[in-house]
Amino acid sequence: MTGKYDVVIIGGGPAGLTAGLYTSRAMMKSLLIEKGIPGGQMATTYRIENYPGFDEGISGLELSQRMERQARKFGLEFSSGRVEEIRLDDNEKVLITDDGLEIRTKALIIATGVEPKSLKVDGEERFRGRGVSYCATCDGAFFRDKKIAVIGGGDSALEEALFLTRFAEEIFIIHRRDKLRATRILQERAFEESKIKFIWDSFVEKIEGDDTVNKIVIRNLKNDKTEFFSVSGVFIYIGSNSNTEFLRGLVNLDSNGFIITDEKMATSVPGIYAAGDVRTKTLKQIATAVGDGAIAAKSAEKYIEDK
Repeated sequence: MTGKYDVVIIGGGPAGLTAGLYTSRAMMKSLLIEKGIPGGQMATTYRIENYPGFDEGISGLELSQRMERQARKFGLEFSSGRVEEIRLDDNEKVLITDDGLEIRTKALIIATGVEPKSLKVDGEERFRGRGVSYCATCDGAFFRDKKIAVIGGGDSALEEALFLTRFAEEIFIIHRRDKLRATRILQERAFEESKIKFIWDSFVEKIEGDDTVNKIVIRNLKNDKTEFFSVSGVFIYIGSNSNTEFLRGLVNLDSNGFIITDEKMATSVPGIYAAGDVRTKTLKQIATAVGDGAIAAKSAEKYIEDK
């Protein structure tokens, strides 16, 4: 089975949805391929307060649904699946999906985003989905009136910890340093929240339990002492990895696996563009992803016109 398009977008986060909106409005036959639900990580964010136009904030799921409806309105097609291989055939890009579908396109926009990093500690994989989570919005309700741990010190860790206060009895934020990396407003909210306790200069050495998590082993970096904490859940927010494994050998990547682009979102291969968190950039936010998506779409449009 094959399909032919002017533009194919891989990834349905804010960058991909914006790119699809722009290419569809430009009357180019466009397809967006997403392995999960449209919106990506945005869809699992409880509250978004730093995206312009929503002075009282908006849930990530609602913003994702609005972006999807708007793109569909202008004719963007959607397909559920995972791209496993990309080949170059003269001026066409040939995509092979996990269900054997072959898709040909003149221009390609990669907006596959990132995946949460794992701690790589004993017990993490064993209890994944049974107390270990990377998404408070998805799993927070399972820990009502429980004690839980949140690992990390950035914006995501504090945002998710604050969301979890509506369910949990007590939350331990465990951070390897003695100060946070999160923005000041989030720090102030976390420090003022009575349910949140901070464990400084420490890291999780082991996650233990029976059928589900029931405790963690924490080691202090300064005195090398270990301590046990009884918790029912562990939420991990220590950074992200790029979703670019299927691109190795096709486009230029930096040392961390993120796609290198120019200011037009062009990669090292003509007709292939990248947008959003998957590319090398200094600020990874919804607002910047939307901008990337718009630029990538216009660049793809000009590439097709020139051809």
